[in-house]
Amino acid sequence: MNPIRHFVSWLVGHSGTSQNKGIQTGTPSSSAIAGRSVVTIDHAMQLSAVWACVRLLVETVGTLPLFVYRNLGDGQRELARDSELWLLLNKSPNCRMTRVEFWECMMLNLVLRGNAYARLDRNQAGQIVAMWPLAADQVQVQIQEDGALIYCYRIDGNVAIVAEKNMLHIKLFGNGTTGLSVLDYARVSLGLAVDTEQHATRLFSDGGKPTGTLMIDKVLDPEQRKRIKENFKEMRSGSYNELFVLEAGMKYQQISLTPVDMQMFEQRRFSVEDIARWFGVPSVLINDTAKTTTWGTGVGQIVEGFYKFGIRPYLVRIEQAIDKRVLTSAQRAEFTPEFNIDALLRASFKERMEGHAIAIRSGIRTPNEARQLENDAPMEGGDDLIVQAQMLLLKNIGSHHGKTLLPQEPEP
Repeated sequence: MNPIRHFVSWLVGHSGTSQNKGIQTGTPSSSAIAGRSVVTIDHAMQLSAVWACVRLLVETVGTLPLFVYRNLGDGQRELARDSELWLLLNKSPNCRMTRVEFWECMMLNLVLRGNAYARLDRNQAGQIVAMWPLAADQVQVQIQEDGALIYCYRIDGNVAIVAEKNMLHIKLFGNGTTGLSVLDYARVSLGLAVDTEQHATRLFSDGGKPTGTLMIDKVLDPEQRKRIKENFKEMRSGSYNELFVLEAGMKYQQISLTPVDMQMFEQRRFSVEDIARWFGVPSVLINDTAKTTTWGTGVGQIVEGFYKFGIRPYLVRIEQAIDKRVLTSAQRAEFTPEFNIDALLRASFKERMEGHAIAIRSGIRTPNEARQLENDAPMEGGDDLIVQAQMLLLKNIGSHHGKTLLPQEPEP
C-alpha cells in the first residue's frame, strides 16, 4: 500500500462498521441524501419528539438502582452493602455527582452519540475510587500500530491521552470498538423534521393567514404597483387587521393553503413516529395519540415490552462494561453488578398481593420476604417457608396419610 495513502487512512479513520487502525468513528462515511448537513445535538434536542425520547431513556435508566451482589457460591448471593463498590456504583461515583446525575450524563451521551465515556481514578491497590463522565464529542478512540487502544480527550485546546484500563467505555452496536451514533445516522429524518418545523414557524408567524391576490382591471405602472404593495403589505404579511378598504374596482381573491402546506401538518405527525423508531421508543410513550399501539391496551404491557426491547439492552451493556472495566480480577470473582428493575416492572397492588400469596403458598418465598418487597417490617415467625398440603388423591378422600379415618367411640 502507498505509504501516503496508508497514513491518510490511519489519520482520518473509518465508518463505525469497519475494522482498521487509526481513529475510530461511529458516524456514516457518506450521506444518503446529498447536501444534507449534520444535525447537531442542540438542533435535535429542540425537536419535542427527540427531547421526549431521550428524556425517557435517560431518566428511566438513570434512576434504576444499581446493586452490587456478593457471590456466596452454589448460586447464592447477597447484597454487598458494606463494599466500596456499593458506594461507588449505587451512591456516589465521584465527589461532585450523585448516582442519578452520573448515570443520566452517561446515558445522554450513549443515547445520542452511541458512546459513553468516564475516566477512572484508581487507588494504589488498583481499585476504582471515582468515575468522571466525559463528553462523547470530545473523545476520540484510536487503535495504535501495535494494536493498543487509547482515548484522546480534547479540552481547552489540550489533548489528554487516557489508557484503555482507565476508561469506562459503554457503546452501542458497531464494530466492537466504537458504537454507532444515532444522531448522525438519523440526520436525514432529523433534518426533515427540522425543515418541517421551520416551515411551520414561517407559516404561523404570519398568523397562519392564507395568501391572496389583488385583482385590478387596468394596467399599472411600476410606481403604482409599488404604492399598492406598500399599502397592502399587512395583508400580504398576515396582519391581524380585520378590515381593508379596496378602491378603484380592486378585488381580493383568497388563496387557500397549498398542498405543500397541508402535507406539512401530516409530516409533523409522521416525524414523531419516525424519530421514536430511531430511538427504539414506542411512540405512545412520548404522548403520540395519533395512532394506537399493537403492544396491548394496558400500560403494564406497554412498559413490559419497552423494558424487553428498549431498556434491557442498555442495562446489559452497562453491567458488562462495569464488570470488564471497573472491577478488578479479584472483585470480578467476588462481586456482580446488576440493575434492579423491580420498580420499573412493578405491578398494581392487587396483582402484587396475588403474586405474593401464590409464592408463599407454594413455598417459594417466606412471608417476611414478601413483606420486604413491599417495604414492610418483618413479623415474628415469618421466616419459615409455608406450603399447602390440602391436595389429596380422589381415592384417599376421607383418609389421612393414606389411612382411613374411622369413627372412634368416646372415652368414658
